Amino acid sequence: MKRSKTSRAWMREHVTDHYVKRAKSEGYRSRSAFKLMEIIERDRLIKPGMTIVDLGSTPGGWSQVAAEMGAKVFALDILPMIPISGVTFIQGDFREDEVLGNLEKSLEGKEVDLVISDMAPNLSGVEVTDQARSMHLAELALEFSVNHLKPAGNFLVKVFQGSGFDDYLKIMKGQFKSVHARKPKASRDRSTEVYLLGMGKNPIISLHIG
Repeated sequence: MKRSKTSRAWMREHVTDHYVKRAKSEGYRSRSAFKLMEIIERDRLIKPGMTIVDLGSTPGGWSQVAAEMGAKVFALDILPMIPISGVTFIQGDFREDEVLGNLEKSLEGKEVDLVISDMAPNLSGVEVTDQARSMHLAELALEFSVNHLKPAGNFLVKVFQGSGFDDYLKIMKGQFKSVHARKPKASRDRSTEVYLLGMGKNPIISLHIG
């Protein structure tokens, strides 16, 4: 199959990208590892011994960083992921109840210190559709975090600015003591992605969106 001009341009940018090169030279699975590192350094998110859930983990850059810092990581993705020491991986679609149940079983009743979500849908190229799918995944991640985080636990999620963003931010602000927007240097300038960090979960029993 012949590649489109757009895909060829993306590939050229990708292979010459500073963070892609750095990830390869430093042994990280993805350039996104540096996004998490920057946020961790700024907000001191991860400490040894923490229990962390990584949603949308493949290829494993975020899980890799968290495990290296001494956290116990429970990772989930619809795609397979090469094993990482200190990481319990579950393959499946987070939108399915059975998969969510398997994740909950693997936690064995542990309260979660931090939920990190770098989930993104398969892009259709239709902006309205892609934004709706992205926000749906972010809503599911928020619902999971509120229902499983320990008191005062934290939540980091990737969202894309657009339809539904303001409403999502408003809901998130109601669930955490403070919410901050982060745009790491490793995020491409043209991307509308932003990372929302909820600090200190409010003492609410549960949340259901939808």
